[in-house]
Amino acid sequence: MKPLIGISCCVKAFGIFATPNHAASDSYVRVVLGPVGGIPVLLPAAGEAMAPQILPRLDGLILTGSRSNVCPEFYAGPPHAEGTPEDLARDATTLPLIRAAIAAGVPLLAICRGFQELNVALGGSLDQRIQDLPGRIDHSTPADQPLPRIRVAKAHGLRLQPESLVAELAGRTELMVNSLHNQGIARLAPRLEAEAWAPDGTIEAVRVKDAPGFAYGVQWHPEYDWERDPVSRALFERFGAAAMACAGRRAGPSGQALAQAAE
Repeated sequence: MKPLIGISCCVKAFGIFATPNHAASDSYVRVVLGPVGGIPVLLPAAGEAMAPQILPRLDGLILTGSRSNVCPEFYAGPPHAEGTPEDLARDATTLPLIRAAIAAGVPLLAICRGFQELNVALGGSLDQRIQDLPGRIDHSTPADQPLPRIRVAKAHGLRLQPESLVAELAGRTELMVNSLHNQGIARLAPRLEAEAWAPDGTIEAVRVKDAPGFAYGVQWHPEYDWERDPVSRALFERFGAAAMACAGRRAGPSGQALAQAAE
């Protein structure tokens, strides 16, 4: 049986009446059906009460990217600049969900905004606009470039920690990635270990040091180029293998213990 993979949703306005919808990009659904080898389960931004109810039913969790920024109240940051998109309902859902998933050993892969949520959930803080900081490069989507191409175009290189997961998957200690974000890690959470850095020092990959299961985060978007980029595909395959192992444990005698850990 294929593992069930939770995909975090945002609250977005749709249609002429701007009706709130819970939504996730099709890119995440396709990557779960593809190299992850699982069944996608969209998780609404329904608040912290959802974590203990849904985790016993999941074999993996993907924290998605989004245009919205993590609300600064969760990391004691200054207010966002006027017009910055926020999603308080998502924050209220994902931050406790992250902590519960790690504690329960449910495999977790955090991407872009999800990467930032992982840092905040474990006690870290964020820079809100990296491009405004001295000595830093612009990591955001260039306004004068066509979006489909920018999603897969390699924007800058990374320096990879030797023997890290991403270095193992790449077979080297350098990697080119896309880049579509404004926020980034400022203070690294105590439980996280950095494993990749952009040329300006921005942290681009982390692992949870004491996690009982797979728990990894990347600042770039591997879901956009896994069909052509072998490292992106390998990352999802590794996550998928962890989710499959989790599904196997859940089906066995230890499954009940895993469910209790999530409560």
